[in-house]
Amino acid sequence: MTATDPALTSLAQSWCALSLLHGRIEAHIERALQAGHDLSAREYSLLDVLSRQHDGDGGHLQMKQVADAVVLSQSATTRLVTRLEDRGLLERYLCPTDRRGIYTNVTAAGLELLEAARPTNDAALREALDEAAKNPELAPLVRVVETLKAPVPAVTA
Repeated sequence: MTATDPALTSLAQSWCALSLLHGRIEAHIERALQAGHDLSAREYSLLDVLSRQHDGDGGHLQMKQVADAVVLSQSATTRLVTRLEDRGLLERYLCPTDRRGIYTNVTAAGLELLEAARPTNDAALREALDEAAKNPELAPLVRVVETLKAPVPAVTA
């Protein structure tokens, strides 16, 4: 295969379309969350991921797992956790069974903000997908996104 191979060119164009769709969705959600809740899309995502933790076996995520879930480096995730902790939305504490481990939990204020922001996030996502569906190049991707059934970790008490 060469750089001018039609299969590679098609693949690159498909990737560009997917990247464009993602960027438009993320930007639309970002504006809505910032305007309505003074929350970035990454902050919302982090609160959402951490709110799904529980105290049972495997219930708490290690920082690497959190970083993977919010698609950030571990250092960027740590900075994000610190910002939300400074706002009183998260708290950190030592793991009771392994003093080297540090857990991060969403505070009551963080859960309240997350629940208030969830409808904004969902509406902005729907609006961004509806707008993208009007573009013939993005419409097939929107249809795929709408039919995906991504696994969501169960939340247990």
